[in-house]
Amino acid sequence: MRLGRRSLLLAAAAGTATAATAATAAAEPRGGPVVIGHRGAAGWRPEHTAASYTYAVQTGADWIEPDLVPTKDHVLVVRHENEISQTTDVARHPEFAGRRTTKTVDGRSVTGWFTEDFTLAELKTLRAVERLPQVRNRNTVFDGREEVMTFQEVVALARKLSKAHGRTIAVFPETKHPTYFRSIGLPLEPELATVIRRGRLGPRECVVQSFEPTSLKRMTGLGVPLWQALGTTGGPYDLASSGDPTTYRDMMTPAGLAAIAEYADWIGPDKSSLAGTSLLADAHAAGLRVGPYTFRAENQFLPEEFRRGTGSTDFGDAFAEYALYYRMGVDAVVTDFPDLAVMARRG
Repeated sequence: MRLGRRSLLLAAAAGTATAATAATAAAEPRGGPVVIGHRGAAGWRPEHTAASYTYAVQTGADWIEPDLVPTKDHVLVVRHENEISQTTDVARHPEFAGRRTTKTVDGRSVTGWFTEDFTLAELKTLRAVERLPQVRNRNTVFDGREEVMTFQEVVALARKLSKAHGRTIAVFPETKHPTYFRSIGLPLEPELATVIRRGRLGPRECVVQSFEPTSLKRMTGLGVPLWQALGTTGGPYDLASSGDPTTYRDMMTPAGLAAIAEYADWIGPDKSSLAGTSLLADAHAAGLRVGPYTFRAENQFLPEEFRRGTGSTDFGDAFAEYALYYRMGVDAVVTDFPDLAVMARRG
């Protein structure tokens, strides 16, 4: 089974290397696939913090990824989800105990504390914590040290880091649950567009991503590339909620990719979606660049053939996995460990 999976990946690599050449050229600021720091350097620091983004850039990331959710006063802040009990110390604040509630977000019942119930000033009293303390216990040493950042602050940090390191660092914002936020009167896209226009962010400084096509289509005309993220099951919530039965699998067919190419420049599939398929070649043929997600170093996130040792949180052979996908001809990788991805890119 292990050899079969690897053989399938290698076969896909052979068939896509030529098709990738032209599409990759414009996306390789440093001589190889773009390395995107997933929520910063989430493998080494609590995600979506200044320390995480800074460490990502210090170790070679080309882009940094902030997930965007709004506050009650409609300011975009960066959190993996609008429910913040796993990523902040909100549960330790007795003054906010009464705000714990249950909501339906994208059809799922979620209980906790939500950014849209807090003003920015209130969120600034909270501090970030490690989201996966059982997996990344070493990161808990940073708990309580970093505040919740606004997207505007991430843009300013990226420009500061660009100047310090002598290279352009792009921001890679994702609109999270845009249909839900539109339904409660806190649409993400107008505020995101305002930050992009105010900061005069160009195509080398900003790429906008979303799992929802209608969110991306609302961002056309801004002069920045758009990235259609693709899940592994079901379909985009915006389409499903409007009665459109299109699934992510449908979107990954040649016809689906051609439709994506009408509004987007990139696709971001789960890395497993490239195994033993023609997706990479088909996307390149449609004129789309491809950036799979999410690369991590711990055994539990690696294919079986790259695991080492017996512990699920032990590091496996992440370098072998990067090398495999680089040989396939991907145009970018989204990773919790940008330092490892950069080292693997050097060969």
